[in-house]
Amino acid sequence: MEERILSTNLTPEDIEYDKNLRPKRLVEFIGQGKIKEHLGVYISAAKNRKETLDHVLLSGPPGLGKTTLAGIIANEMDVSIKVTSGPALERAGDLAAILTNLEVGDVLFIDEIHRLNRNVEEVLYPAMEDFELDIIIGKGPSARSLRLEVPRFTLVGATTRTGLITSPLRDRFGVVARLDYYTVEELEEITKRSGSILGVKIDSEGAHEIARRSRGTPRVVNRLLKRVRDYAEVKCDGIINKDVAMEALSFFEVDNKGLDKLDQRILMTLIDKFDGKPVGLNTLATAIGEESDTVEDVYEPYLLQLGFLMRTPRGRIATGKAYEHFGIKPKEDNPALF
Repeated sequence: MEERILSTNLTPEDIEYDKNLRPKRLVEFIGQGKIKEHLGVYISAAKNRKETLDHVLLSGPPGLGKTTLAGIIANEMDVSIKVTSGPALERAGDLAAILTNLEVGDVLFIDEIHRLNRNVEEVLYPAMEDFELDIIIGKGPSARSLRLEVPRFTLVGATTRTGLITSPLRDRFGVVARLDYYTVEELEEITKRSGSILGVKIDSEGAHEIARRSRGTPRVVNRLLKRVRDYAEVKCDGIINKDVAMEALSFFEVDNKGLDKLDQRILMTLIDKFDGKPVGLNTLATAIGEESDTVEDVYEPYLLQLGFLMRTPRGRIATGKAYEHFGIKPKEDNPALF
C-alpha cells in the first residue's frame, strides 16, 4: 500500500498524533501572524463585552491549521466546541439536533463547509443571523413551521474551496481569513516544538532539512518528523541531524522540494504521457488513478506555488521549472515555455 505524506484521509493514529501536537492557545500557535493578531483582538473585544464571537470562516489548503484555530478560539473564549463536517450533515434534522444541544457561547466547527447540503444550509441561515431555527412539522397540507430559539453560538467554518460557498452563507460570516503556506523558518520552529513534545533529539540543521521539504504545511512537518524519528531509531542512534534527515527523507521518497510520489506522477504524466500538451483535470486524475477533487484541492496548490504547474483554459500544463526539476529538456514548441 502506497503511503503518502499529504492526504485528506486521516487514520485514527494520525488524528491522535496531531491532537497531541496541536497548540491550545494563540500564544502557542506558530505562523499566520496577521490572522493570529486579528483573532486576538476579536476575542478580547468579545470577552470584554461578554458577547459571543462573530462567526468565523477559515479557508486555505489542507493541513495549515484551520481545525487547530477552531479549537484555540473555543479555548480562548472559555467555551466548549462541537466538531462536525459538511458531508456529515445530510439532513436539516442533523443540524437541528446539534444546535439545540449547544450551550450559550459554544463554538460549532463545521469542516468542509462548502459541501453542506443546500437544504441544511437554508436552515443554517436564520440560526447564524437570528439564532432561531425553523422546523417543518408534518407533511403535505397539514405541515406547519415551528420557530425555535437556539443559544447564541459561534460558527467556525473551514473550507479548502471558498469559491464553492454560496454568497448568502459567506456573507453571514463576520470574520473571514485565508491561511497561507508557512515559511521554512516557521516550519523549523514547529518541528522543534513537536520534537520537544515527542522527546525527539533533533538539532537545528535536522529540523531545517525536514522543514524545507514539508510543502509549507505543519501537518506534513509532523508526519515527516514521525517518519524520520522512526528511521533514526532503527537505522541510526536516534538523534536527528541533517545527514540522518536527508537519508530518511530519501528513503521515504520525498525529494528536495518536498514532492512525494504522487506529485511526481502528476508532473511526469503531463510531461511524458501527454507530451507536454494541456490536459483536463478529469483526464489527468483518471490517468494517475486519483480523485479529481484530491488532485485539485490537495496536490495542485503546492505545485502551483512552486511554479511547476499551470492551469490554462485548455487544461493543466507542466512548466519549464518542472522540466528543469526532473532534468528533462522541453520541446521548443511546448506551451509551458511561453
